[in-house]
Amino acid sequence: MKPITRQFRDFFVSLKLTVVLLGLSIILIFWATLAQVQLGVWGVQEKFFHAFFVLEKIPGTGFPVPVFPGGYFIGGLLLVNLIAAHLYRFKLEWRKTGIQLTHLGLILLLVGELLTGIFQRESQLRLDQGETKNYSESYRDTELALLDTTNPDYNEVVAIPEALLGDGEVIQYPKLPFQVRILDYYPNAMLQMRDRAPNAPAAVATMGIGPRVALIPLPLTYKQDERNAPAANVELIGTEGSLGKWLVSPLLGMPQTLTYQGHTWEITLRFKRYYRPFSITLLKFTHEKYAGTDIPKNFASHIRLKTDDKHEDREVLIYMNNPLRYAGLTFYQASFDNDDRTTILQVVRNPSWVLPYVSCILMALGLVIQFGIHLFGFIRKRSRSS
Repeated sequence: MKPITRQFRDFFVSLKLTVVLLGLSIILIFWATLAQVQLGVWGVQEKFFHAFFVLEKIPGTGFPVPVFPGGYFIGGLLLVNLIAAHLYRFKLEWRKTGIQLTHLGLILLLVGELLTGIFQRESQLRLDQGETKNYSESYRDTELALLDTTNPDYNEVVAIPEALLGDGEVIQYPKLPFQVRILDYYPNAMLQMRDRAPNAPAAVATMGIGPRVALIPLPLTYKQDERNAPAANVELIGTEGSLGKWLVSPLLGMPQTLTYQGHTWEITLRFKRYYRPFSITLLKFTHEKYAGTDIPKNFASHIRLKTDDKHEDREVLIYMNNPLRYAGLTFYQASFDNDDRTTILQVVRNPSWVLPYVSCILMALGLVIQFGIHLFGFIRKRSRSS
């Protein structure tokens, strides 16, 4: 019987393991492609590829169980298998230079995908013509923001991430003079004025606009062209007791206010913001169409970029296939709205964006070198035999 260490080594360098993992990858991709109709691109990525196991709920319960290996599991095992096989089987010799470069490129490709899944962050920057912003907003994640607006020069913000907004959660933060109790949280909901929804349940909120608005829970949507709109009923509790209950949702638009202990607070549920040390102003948005049609020909944003330290102040034109790369971020022209007066820029932070290009170059170079080595060897044999 082989020693355990040798069995362990033989398992990870096995070609059979490679074939099995590639087969599982094909099944996973096929399954995810079919599921994309219901889940959309983001849902498929989270459920199938950015997970160690694909989870499904037991019928009749909400308990999830693993039913198939996910992208992180298969990709990670493939990476280990490739590195182990390369170190164990291949020797450093010029005849195998092309193979070694190809394998190195494949390793970088797998590592790049892993880093992208972990560190990539996408958000959007929506600007009306003439508007200036120093932050972008997440397309999916939300946060409960409480702003102390007492000082006219700045706002002090406490942002509570969506992960903490569970039913019955009580949140106490040192900068808040009150506790925040999440009475109920809905990941997706519709709001309607109560005079148009006579059969809606009684309002939970007692302050702000909440008593006049009906909250209607909706199932989560994963479609590419739809967006979940969360909502929550929140109670603020001071030292003397309850300060009131508020209905909060990004659909409400404007924040609601509270005065307590001489300070004015705003409370709002908004899409998560990512603040930057620079601001962007939309100077002009251009939307060109093909003559006689409504088919877009080109749309571009003429913006002004200005840093907080005033070291940089310049104008930039962002248009299709010509993004702005600045401070580790890439700004793409994504869409527009509001009668061509509002631009929507996609903001992407991906520290490993260069790795796929490097890996493709290495794999292509390795294949060319290996083909050249075999070609010259074949030509040399033919010349000797003739």
